[in-house]
Amino acid sequence: MTMGKIIFYEDRNFQGRSYETSSDCSDMSSYLSRCHSCKVESGCFMVYDCNNYMGNQYFVRRGEYSDYQRMGMSDCIKSCRMIPMHKGQFRMRIHEKENFGGQMHELMDDCDNMTDRYHMNECQSCNVMDGHWLMYEQPQYKGKMMYLRPGEYKSFRDMGMSGQRFMSMKRIMDSCY
Repeated sequence: MTMGKIIFYEDRNFQGRSYETSSDCSDMSSYLSRCHSCKVESGCFMVYDCNNYMGNQYFVRRGEYSDYQRMGMSDCIKSCRMIPMHKGQFRMRIHEKENFGGQMHELMDDCDNMTDRYHMNECQSCNVMDGHWLMYEQPQYKGKMMYLRPGEYKSFRDMGMSGQRFMSMKRIMDSCY
């Protein structure tokens, strides 16, 4: 399995102290007083503007990110999660209501517009059976995003996503790495 590697820097344009990791980090303040840029040398990561994988989330892959504010982040990076590469099929059940209520649809591929494809206006819970996914608040994979790995998600509201709607979903494929 390919391990990811990311280097965080205190200041914009890869300046200041740095911290390198290949795993999850729930609190960057243990290593850096602030974090305003990063380089992803391999793999894919989600970066968050709050500790413990909360707040706004951003998907980063191999490349250089010289200024988080240009990515739309309100603050600096406070935590990160390494996304393991998944081989095999992708499967997720989306539900209209919390606690797996209302309409249910099973996805095995990307969905660029949930309303057009499934005639659902909301998705408030899901069960990821296989693979790693990104959910987006707008159609065509735009707007705020949320990373989902295999597991049950009974309520997006309880995950700090209150008032947020998800309208498109994308698999994190090999081509992302």
